[in-house]
Amino acid sequence: MSWIFLFFAGLFEIGWAIGLKYTDGFSKPLPTVLTVASMVVSLGLLGLALKTLPVGTAYAVWTGIGTVGMAALGIWLLGEPASVVRLACIGLIVCGIVGLKLVA
Repeated sequence: MSWIFLFFAGLFEIGWAIGLKYTDGFSKPLPTVLTVASMVVSLGLLGLALKTLPVGTAYAVWTGIGTVGMAALGIWLLGEPASVVRLACIGLIVCGIVGLKLVA
């Protein structure tokens, strides 16, 4: 169950990270509320996952999910470049997440 909590914590991390872009410096109320709510949910789920997972593993996976998700959304939503090197680096992060799951 902890891995499920951690997975969704990572998804909510993506939500608040992309939400920061749309808050316009916290000047737009709805995106700001949604971003803060995503932060609370993400940290709450991470806390639940930490009940049984090692902190180093959980934190690395949580930030890895957020990093991969934000990089993908940056490419898809924000028109950031999708170079071969960038995609390869994202792939390495995914390999690290899978590796941590396999050994934890």
